[in-house]
Amino acid sequence: MAAPPMLKAMQITAVKSNPHVGAYRRLAAAVLFAAAFIAWPQPAPAQVVAVVNGAPITALDIEHRKRLNQLSSRNSPSRQEVLSELVDEKLKLFIAKRYGIEPSDTEVDNSFNDMGKRGRMTPQQFQQSLTSSGASVSDFKSRLRAELAWGHLVRGKFGSTLQIGETDIAVALQERKTDEKDAVGYFYTLRPVLFIVPRGSAATVAEAKRREAETLRSRFQSCDEGIPLARALKDVAVRDSITRSSADLAPQLRELLASLPIGRLTTPELVQDGIQMFALCDKKQSSTEASNKRDVRNEIFTKRFETQAKKFLDEVRRSSMIEYR
Repeated sequence: MAAPPMLKAMQITAVKSNPHVGAYRRLAAAVLFAAAFIAWPQPAPAQVVAVVNGAPITALDIEHRKRLNQLSSRNSPSRQEVLSELVDEKLKLFIAKRYGIEPSDTEVDNSFNDMGKRGRMTPQQFQQSLTSSGASVSDFKSRLRAELAWGHLVRGKFGSTLQIGETDIAVALQERKTDEKDAVGYFYTLRPVLFIVPRGSAATVAEAKRREAETLRSRFQSCDEGIPLARALKDVAVRDSITRSSADLAPQLRELLASLPIGRLTTPELVQDGIQMFALCDKKQSSTEASNKRDVRNEIFTKRFETQAKKFLDEVRRSSMIEYR
């Protein structure tokens, strides 16, 4: 079992303008995967190790963040790397508050709950997944709060430099290869088909469901005839239709759908609740914007955002009181 297939299914939703969203989706997916497999020791004591503009950072904060980062990256960050991240977080919250930007508890909770929904979990189930993974819910929300505040602040303070015109996009497209530059965008109408595998099932159960999915895939020739076939199978859920632009899809899924005939199923993928496929029921060319054009817009925005954010954070750090103990 591995996280990437589940992650690909979760990434079918649109990429937002905040460049941190993708990272948090990956983190949410990793948390859901790791919850059942990772056992953690007891946390370190709450000894204060640094103070940032009067806000303390404890050894317990470092331990919680280290666990959270291990879930998202599968690497073990050094203590200094984690401490540096927490210092930056305190700085972001401090300067954002000075500008009158303080994300409400409701905004933070909504972002947290949305991550759980993408993994088909209730807020309570998502909290339990974090806790059983050895991570802290409050630390997760603190990280969310800091990035929400920082995103609002940077976009508000540097809004004019973050604006992207058609000329910017045209120049970037000219620098791309011809096949990328002339790519055509599509709108896909999809029906998710899920072969349910109960949590905690043996690997043989998932493999049996995968074989059933492959059998259905070989018989599935059109949505009109194939959807009733799928619904007639035991422990199979057919979701409502969804329509997505190729620009809003993960690159792997976009490439897969580009070569898939209408009326057929994608290859089975392991997700949180079982084995999932997508039935391609319709495909229409987009006349408004090619998928690569929106990709370029997002790439330019992310690059400009990160450049301005780094420069501004360096300024904030130089003018702040940071004490290490």
